[in-house]
Amino acid sequence: MSQDRTEALRAMLAQDANNSFVRYALAQACANAGRYQEAAAEYRELLRLNPDYVAGYYHGGQTLEKLGLTDEARVLYSEGLTACSRTGDLHTRSEIQAALDLL
Repeated sequence: MSQDRTEALRAMLAQDANNSFVRYALAQACANAGRYQEAAAEYRELLRLNPDYVAGYYHGGQTLEKLGLTDEARVLYSEGLTACSRTGDLHTRSEIQAALDLL
């Protein structure tokens, strides 16, 4: 992840801290760069602000697993299943269930 991209995403969040797509993009960029602690914090904030952003549960759980936080990942996946049921997102629900089944 380039520093310029990170700065651009953070600048966008400074303008609109509730922009779920930008926060998700920042979390993804951090995870892709191996900055899992930072990514996990961004996923947590994303889901605090927008509990229906179901992709955040799957990718947030994956990040927690990479940090060795299996119990926290299990909780996040379970919360994600609830969110998917609430939003009707069956595709993401199946991905989250598959990840949960592997724990």
